[in-house]
Amino acid sequence: MNRTIIERVRCMLLNANLSKGFWAEAVTTAAYLINRSPSSALVFKTPQELWSGKPPDLRNLRIFGCPAYAHLKQGKLESRAVKGYFLGYPEGIKGYKIWTLNGKPSRILISRDVTFDEEHMLQSKVETEIEATETEEGDSVGQKVEHSGSSEISEQPSDHFKERKSPSELETYQLARDRERRAIKLPKKYGIADLISYALTVADEVNGGEPLSYKEAMRFKDKMKWYAAMQDEINSLKKNNTWILVDRSSNKKLVGSKWIFKLKAGASENESPRHKARLVAKGFTQREGVDFNEVFSPIVKYSSIRLLLALSAYHDLELEQMDVKTAFLHGSLDEEIFMAQPEGFIEKGSEDKVCLLKKSLYGLKQSPRQWYLKFDEFMISHGYCRSRFDNCVYFKLSSCGGGIYLLLYVDDMLIACSQKEEIKRLKIELSTEFEMKDLGATTKILGMQITRDRKSKVLFLSQADYVKKVLARFNMENSKPVSTPLSAHFQLSKSLEPTTDDDFNYMRKIPYSSAVGSIMYAMVCTRPDLAHGVGVISRFMGNPGKGHWNAVKWVLRYLQGSAVTAIMFGKTSEASPEVVGFVDSDYAADKDRRRSITGFVFTMCRGAISWKSSLQSVVALSTTEAEYIALTEAVKEAIWLRGLVTELGFEQEVVRVSCDSSSAIQLSKNPKFHERTKHIDVRMHFIRDEISKGVVNVVKVPTEVNPADMLTKPLPSVRFRNLLSLIGCVSL
Repeated sequence: MNRTIIERVRCMLLNANLSKGFWAEAVTTAAYLINRSPSSALVFKTPQELWSGKPPDLRNLRIFGCPAYAHLKQGKLESRAVKGYFLGYPEGIKGYKIWTLNGKPSRILISRDVTFDEEHMLQSKVETEIEATETEEGDSVGQKVEHSGSSEISEQPSDHFKERKSPSELETYQLARDRERRAIKLPKKYGIADLISYALTVADEVNGGEPLSYKEAMRFKDKMKWYAAMQDEINSLKKNNTWILVDRSSNKKLVGSKWIFKLKAGASENESPRHKARLVAKGFTQREGVDFNEVFSPIVKYSSIRLLLALSAYHDLELEQMDVKTAFLHGSLDEEIFMAQPEGFIEKGSEDKVCLLKKSLYGLKQSPRQWYLKFDEFMISHGYCRSRFDNCVYFKLSSCGGGIYLLLYVDDMLIACSQKEEIKRLKIELSTEFEMKDLGATTKILGMQITRDRKSKVLFLSQADYVKKVLARFNMENSKPVSTPLSAHFQLSKSLEPTTDDDFNYMRKIPYSSAVGSIMYAMVCTRPDLAHGVGVISRFMGNPGKGHWNAVKWVLRYLQGSAVTAIMFGKTSEASPEVVGFVDSDYAADKDRRRSITGFVFTMCRGAISWKSSLQSVVALSTTEAEYIALTEAVKEAIWLRGLVTELGFEQEVVRVSCDSSSAIQLSKNPKFHERTKHIDVRMHFIRDEISKGVVNVVKVPTEVNPADMLTKPLPSVRFRNLLSLIGCVSL
């Protein structure tokens, strides 16, 4: 660090053309800047931020040694500013240190009211020697000093004070300053472990070209497109009567506002991205009980989406998609909330007024809930029923069979019906109440690609584009593929957690949580094959070690070789329109707490619609108990799926759940108690009741053809691929 500081001091003095007598001021300034600069050793955070807990304010930074004019209160006929040169930042005082040149001797002045001329620097070294710095006492520059030459330096420019830049050079400098942000290329000498955290923070900015603020958007090359997007947003807000301008009340807290910009990919590869601007309120300043009360809002379950897609493929239903423009703006507010006028769109003549919100706005804590309540009220008033098993599933059944179904995920709607006229009628009804965008036939929803072959009655659900983005984000797009999501040689436990300072420092730079979260989203949507691997690596997110990170990279390598994997739903000879379940358990698989793993998967029309792989909440005392606990979880899921399917008008009397444990099956059917099973009698009563009611039927299945087996343990690649084919996972 000493060498680093000296190197910076040398450059600063040479750039400012100041003598060596100013070395102490340069050292202080260099240290000040280092403490406020991102460091790779600190995961690209600043020392100041880690010390104080707040990011540093960089608006006061100035070029060391640049000309400065400190404003002073002097006589009526005296100048209102004193010329000098900027020498750094005083400690413990908010201001700037200015070396003034007028007067005898020169002196250091600390002032907050300073005007800087950073475009002009001294061309040649100041021909002065600080006599005090040459003496044995080592007096500082701030004390009285004498110049070896004249006592003053003329304010008029001389040969020693020429402008650094000619007009053409200055023009070039300004053009360079206003150019678009350059693409950041990471140095090759650092690997993924060192730079991925920084890459994640700038990936969207560099690749997407998305501004972070209104001022930044107005400096972009396509600023007119961003401005048009903001104007569309303002027009939608005004059309919806989102607010009215009122005088600000002194006793009311004001909520701020901010522009959020996003480039949204088109529906097809050839379609250019859309510029979208969203005005959001700074809801983090709201107070519970004053500005909001209830905030919960449901969203549709992914299992419901896959179930509807399976039914659509089997019964050849029409699939359409709609999007609500400014969905949150339709909800009414019960509280009185005041917001600042949006930046760039402050009405002339009403600059002092504020917005009294009449409708909910993005960013407010209660906005999702108010929007859902508004939409739910609309659907119920138009004769639609809300599902008791999923509050975001709406349906209207016809007397002659069939019906129309709508799934709501915040502002995205998936509509299915056998008759296209019914879908058009629903779209018209929605458009009369809300500002809608008709997206036509469904090709993508929530990042999942939908590919249909209507002639063959086959539908594919995949996330190839998302997986490729994840691999590129973590620099694994060129990694060597592997055939299974997790190998048996990974014996992960807490013993692999870091123990030395070097290990801790290394893992601080690793984006472990980000990588696991990115993989987890793919698993939740379309990749049941990742369930066991994600369940294992997610156990160590609190304090991961190098061994855990190697397992994460193994999963990413598996994704590299299986990016185009999709779930296939269809009406084939092997496909059934009924829900079928498979369940399995791995006894005491957790090396730390000796808990077992529950794994189950349910299929419909040959494709997987629901799956789970997780640690059991209690320690099982035998393999039979572990299998029985897993069977209990599977039966609960089977009851939910059966209820949803039946409610949508597709009858299913009983759900078949296949288990490879004969002892667990016997326990679920025979009311026999003994010393080894009396502690699990509550679960036995539950399963026995459901079996006696005819809701579920537990049957034996060989382990070799039980696809739930891959959700509990690592398997050889050949068997793993065979089990994948049983739940409709194929390569496109």
